[in-house]
Amino acid sequence: MFKQSLRMSARDWRAGELRFLLIALVIAVASLSAVGFFIDRMRAGLERDAHQLLGADLLVSADDPVDPAWRAEAARRGLLLADTVTFPSMAQAGEGEQSQATLASVKAVSELYPLRGRLKTGTDARQAAAGFGAATDDTPAPGTVWVDPNLLTTLKTGVGATIVLGDKRFTIARLIVAEPDRGASFVNFAPRVMLSTRDLAATGLSQDGARVTHRLQVAAPGAGAADLEAVAGYQRWLAAQIAGAGVKGVRIESLASGRPEMSATLERADRFLSLVGLLSAMLAAVAVAMAARRFMLRHLDACAMLRCLGLTQNQVTMLYLTEFMLVGLAGSLAGVALGFAGHYVLLELLGKLVTTELPPITAMPALHGVVTGMLLLVGFALPPILQLRNVPHNRVIRREQAAPKPAALATYGLGLCVFVGLLLWQAGDAKLALATAAGFLGGFALFALAGFGALALLRRLRGAIDHQGWRFALTSLQRRPGATVVQVVSLALGLMALLLLTVVRGDLMAAWRNATPPDAPDRFVINLMPDQSAGFAARLGQAGVRDLVLYPMIRGRLTAVNGGAITAATYKDERAKRLADREFNLSTMLEMPESNEIVAGKWFDDAPGTVEASVEQGIAKTLGLGLGDTMRFDIAGQTVEARVTSLRKLEWGSMRANFFVIINPRAMAATPQTFMTAFKMPPGQGPELTNSLTRAYPNLTLIDVSGIIKQLQDVLDQVVTAVEFLFLFTLASGLLVLYAALMGSQDERTREAGLLRALGATRRQLSQAQWIEFALVGSLSGLLAASGAAALGWVLATYQFKFPWTFSPAVWLAGMAVGVVCALAGGWLGLRKVLSQPPLQTLREA
Repeated sequence: MFKQSLRMSARDWRAGELRFLLIALVIAVASLSAVGFFIDRMRAGLERDAHQLLGADLLVSADDPVDPAWRAEAARRGLLLADTVTFPSMAQAGEGEQSQATLASVKAVSELYPLRGRLKTGTDARQAAAGFGAATDDTPAPGTVWVDPNLLTTLKTGVGATIVLGDKRFTIARLIVAEPDRGASFVNFAPRVMLSTRDLAATGLSQDGARVTHRLQVAAPGAGAADLEAVAGYQRWLAAQIAGAGVKGVRIESLASGRPEMSATLERADRFLSLVGLLSAMLAAVAVAMAARRFMLRHLDACAMLRCLGLTQNQVTMLYLTEFMLVGLAGSLAGVALGFAGHYVLLELLGKLVTTELPPITAMPALHGVVTGMLLLVGFALPPILQLRNVPHNRVIRREQAAPKPAALATYGLGLCVFVGLLLWQAGDAKLALATAAGFLGGFALFALAGFGALALLRRLRGAIDHQGWRFALTSLQRRPGATVVQVVSLALGLMALLLLTVVRGDLMAAWRNATPPDAPDRFVINLMPDQSAGFAARLGQAGVRDLVLYPMIRGRLTAVNGGAITAATYKDERAKRLADREFNLSTMLEMPESNEIVAGKWFDDAPGTVEASVEQGIAKTLGLGLGDTMRFDIAGQTVEARVTSLRKLEWGSMRANFFVIINPRAMAATPQTFMTAFKMPPGQGPELTNSLTRAYPNLTLIDVSGIIKQLQDVLDQVVTAVEFLFLFTLASGLLVLYAALMGSQDERTREAGLLRALGATRRQLSQAQWIEFALVGSLSGLLAASGAAALGWVLATYQFKFPWTFSPAVWLAGMAVGVVCALAGGWLGLRKVLSQPPLQTLREA
């Protein structure tokens, strides 16, 4: 039986019966395998370099200096220790009017840093920027700093020159090529300046109220099981100490957790990209089902002949199942190979996001791809093939086909189960998978209803158009409504995905930019001392900055709500846990900022003896706060308990200074405060004003938000480009379904064309009718795709990005144009031979 299956497979391949089925499987498996290989290598790289991402076996991160008792306990257990202190500050180079300044990410390190991994440094700027350097176990010597290569360009300086940080001058000794534990926090968008912890105090930058992060690195002296257990034991002891004392603002990261923010980001990317690939696979699965059905219809006579020659139903079933399994295995392997090549495209598109050398591939993504291909084949190709076992012997004479039996019809439910199962597998989240399945099937149903509605409208046009080609085209569409709707829906789904991430994405970005006011601030200043505020405001006024407002900024930790102590364990929501575990940026002011709006309660009166707070409505919802509740803050050892008297709505898109919690000024008069502000840099004042302010106030931090936003936009563009690449698989799948629908009706179209030509229709008329039919299918598909993409764009703008949305006619014009081109291309590929068969031959074979 197996040899017979091989002979039948070879015959069907030569006849072209299996090629389309193979292509559909290749596209489906390739789309998922490309994502699988990419994510697998990224995840393996993170796991391999987990200790380097931490720089240690255990990392203790805190807002305040680490408790000396914790250090003593680690030393008692024989563990190695190293320290880092990280904060943003302005770096300055040059003298007088020629000086340059820029925001830098300052990092002070102790002698043993890093405990795991190695720094890589150099002295040649070009080589360092290209990633070439030598590994080192040294750290910056006192009086020297190591810097990122791009800092030299910004400050117009070089190795051996002098740089100023706060109150101290340093010599640039080396360039940083690789820093294993750099991470991806906001402050690290700025270029790095690394110095010794012995020089930190002399800079005068680590004052009270400054945004400083202290990290204690802990590592075992060896890598044996006893060493790892010593680290784990210390971690348990430390966690108990933190929980018992109710210490806030301390985070413990271990090898098991790696970088949680990176793991979470990768997990979200994994799910999203996998679902994009799965959308392609599902469309390709429809093509697989249609190709299998066509295969079944074209083998009814052959199956009847096999039955007449003595084969049983089970033997016929095994013959064709074996043939399909061979095709499925070949298609899956080819799809894995194509996906492997595709993952290199993803690596190229996302190259700037991958900052470490990735490990080689593993066999797991390939195995997943093969399993996916076989599941798709079983779920979507099995139902038509099982119907071949029900072909009667007498079809050889009477050419009759038995109706499918209930058991065969029930197998169509297998395809739905495979569909949902693959979604659960790829998404890893039942709610997300079911929502995606509902969205996919709902979109399919809506497009199908729209397709049937359009056919009903076209029916009325048939008698109103006096053109033979048009009438033939409309009649052909009406004669096969089911096949026509499948063609429209499949192409519309593929086009919608691409339109959403091309034309609509551009409109979303334009709307986002328009939502930001033209006078929105592009510079933020923090760490301004109270005695510097008047002079600072005067300098900006002389430079042309109008309506400058300086806001007090007070760092405080929320310790209790309504008298009950809170910790991260108090809340289930992840955001609430983080808020309860870190310090707030509080403020105080008499008048509410213009961009704020009271949505509940009233603004405080600042009466003597009252402590009142105005809370942003979003954080109030997260923390479960309402009017009348009390919040207790620990502010540098002082306790302030304020009652919530109003909830505010903030316009985050305004880019102005905003605060979650504002307390009346009388209650905050004795608390330590710094000032912050936001302003728009006057035209032509950028470098000069920045350098002037930095020279006058070396302790302040001036953040150029426009550059950071541009960097984030560049990253977003890379991700979107990668997703657009994946959606090319989706469009290819949609074209496959269109082609499958056309091929499914090829025999019927051939007979119709032969009959019409025998009755007097010319080949030119029939050719015109075909082109008109494809153009109608393509334009309707493009119209539906554009409507769906515009609707999704409105949902994203309204409920996700929170800004007004305007519909652009370009979406519909682009959708219809691309739809017509795709339909014409698919129609030409699928039906170019329909009119080539002589009418007499067609009538003889009918």
